[in-house]
Amino acid sequence: MIETALYLIPVPLSDVDTDAVLPSANTAIVREIKHFIVENVRSARRFLKKCDRDIDIDSLTFFTLNGHTRTEEIATFLQPLKDGCPMGVISEAGCPAIADPGADVVAIAQRENLRVVPLVGPSSIIMSLMGSGFNGQSFAFCGYLPIDATERARKFKDMEANIRRLDQTQIFIETPYRNNRLIAEMVKTLPKTLRLCVASDITGKNEKILTRTIEQWGHMKYDYDKIHTIFILHK
Repeated sequence: MIETALYLIPVPLSDVDTDAVLPSANTAIVREIKHFIVENVRSARRFLKKCDRDIDIDSLTFFTLNGHTRTEEIATFLQPLKDGCPMGVISEAGCPAIADPGADVVAIAQRENLRVVPLVGPSSIIMSLMGSGFNGQSFAFCGYLPIDATERARKFKDMEANIRRLDQTQIFIETPYRNNRLIAEMVKTLPKTLRLCVASDITGKNEKILTRTIEQWGHMKYDYDKIHTIFILHK
């Protein structure tokens, strides 16, 4: 029997076998959980079946936590945990609560002194940083950049200042269909000597992690549209 806790269950980042990126201990824990807080029920059910085909999916309870979930609902999701049942949090991909709405329910669990157990699994943010060659002792994940052109330009200036002043690596993401446009924008606006790492399809068959100067990116051919990609800047 596993202990009563809120287990943060990582999900593969790409279409690979779960045992290629997740330890068997995760599956042993998943088998014993009957209540899950998930970003998407359909993909969560599919992930659980990939973990173990013998899991009776229809016997499980799912609570949906995404950008549309009302704040007052979230605390009610933890009632099974308060009643003594272990629970799991599953995001769409990667690690729950990292650039993920699961952080909201983890915050509630911490405030209410409920045990939280993060499990081992892939994080595209950390794995991209590992492969970039940039400073891994001081870095910031900036999430999505502003859509507004003026705010976006200001954000680029802020990131450049943090790189120069703090030697801090800057990590960010974009909606996949705008990836190529983002690279072209950086080539046009950022100093040519800054280095940009573009890390795509992490752990997937077409994984690619390339670090080049902004000037070099301006002369390269690439197509990252519709591919999950992490962008990292440093000097």
